[in-house]
Amino acid sequence: MVDKHSLELETGSVDDDGHPRRTGTLWSCVAHIITAVIGSGVLSLAWSTAQLGWIAGPVCLLFFAIITYVSAFLLADCYRCPDPVTGTRNRSYMEAVRIFLGKKRMTACGLLQYLSMYGTAVAYVITTATSMRAIQKSNCYHEKGHGGPCDHNGTIYMVLFGAIQIIMSMIPDFHNMAWLSVVAAIMSFSYSSIGLGLGFAKVIGNGGVKGGLAGVPAPTIQRKLWNSFEALGDIAFAYPYSLILLEIQDTLKSPPAENKTMKNGSMIAIFITTFFYFSCGCFGYAAFGDETPGNLLTGFGFFEPFWLIDFANACIVLHLIGGYQMYSQPIFAVAERWIAKKFPNSKFVNGFRSIKIPFLPAFRVNLMRFIFRTVYVISTTGIALLFPYFNSVLGLLGALNFWPLAIYFPVEMYFVQKKIVPWTRKWVVLETFSLVCFLITVLGFVGSLENLIRSKHERCRGWDLVSAFTAVQATQGNGEY
Repeated sequence: MVDKHSLELETGSVDDDGHPRRTGTLWSCVAHIITAVIGSGVLSLAWSTAQLGWIAGPVCLLFFAIITYVSAFLLADCYRCPDPVTGTRNRSYMEAVRIFLGKKRMTACGLLQYLSMYGTAVAYVITTATSMRAIQKSNCYHEKGHGGPCDHNGTIYMVLFGAIQIIMSMIPDFHNMAWLSVVAAIMSFSYSSIGLGLGFAKVIGNGGVKGGLAGVPAPTIQRKLWNSFEALGDIAFAYPYSLILLEIQDTLKSPPAENKTMKNGSMIAIFITTFFYFSCGCFGYAAFGDETPGNLLTGFGFFEPFWLIDFANACIVLHLIGGYQMYSQPIFAVAERWIAKKFPNSKFVNGFRSIKIPFLPAFRVNLMRFIFRTVYVISTTGIALLFPYFNSVLGLLGALNFWPLAIYFPVEMYFVQKKIVPWTRKWVVLETFSLVCFLITVLGFVGSLENLIRSKHERCRGWDLVSAFTAVQATQGNGEY
């Protein structure tokens, strides 16, 4: 009798470890990385450059690009162990940390990784709603003039995006998302190019470059420092993708060796993203100077051509539909594997039902998957409704995952993989590198947290003033004032 696994291996439907055969290539790798990296973060880079000024701003953009590639280089070699080419695969970031560093640090890594992914999903809900609201405001400004009453509430757009993500979350796993990543990558290029083009055109229209060496002035030194620290957090959010790098690498076919393809893909993707980041950040600051908006395409530094602004924001929405899934699918996978292992005999957990919708092919649905993913999307949407602060949320998330996930764990795993002895030259260089990045993380986190708390306080105070004004109007109407 022929063994089923042997037959599948022979026919090429599975890899040698029994999992579905991987079909990813260099270009699918680049598409996945660009989808993960060029997201809402690019829109805050003009503001970040404005806070840091013409010297520190571009230097920080380049510095974070180099850090990101070094991190990706170190982590790519940890996909297999003990040998980076022929060893056993680590199919996820947490799995690699467990193998190299043990279960205790795996638990800490898992909490940070999935908290960061979850937070990124929240940020994408905020950004999408901001872009959808910007489309409505852009059309309103075009009809009523730039000073017209065009303020709109973004709550309905967050709810709408959440509804769309409930449907998109039914995509089974990462291996079924190549097409979505390609679409999202095209959208990334589109709106980044539009932001670059509009910034360049405005610089030409202004007849010169705005901004100064020290960046946007602030009323106090303390406020300047907080804004600069938050800018570091925003840049840190824009670049790294370490927390999903091994998941992307696990989609790549071999030969050639996965770590070789991953390093080449990272170099290409980081070069492309750095070009767009420099262009959007620097041209945005050059165009607006001290009045640079927090979000380049929704802050209405640009009003015309309104249809191009609308198209750019529509591209952002389409991209973030895919980007949300890039950061959510790993959470779905680990949670569902754990539940399936915990309840192996449950039909609710492991059973599938076939559903047929008119005019569409039949598809299989798992009730546990449907309920879990729906609750997950609802929770991210709810938190976004409570904290709709674009720059502060991005800065906080960037600082939260930058050092531990993009630097500390990759460096420590690389030490184990390459058997690097303490106090050797390479060990000292990498530990110094890690320490510098840790200090940047602390500054970014503190600055973003301070601004987030201040923004929330000011919003609550604004609600109190509105409530008081409404109460005064009511008493005046009743003749009680």
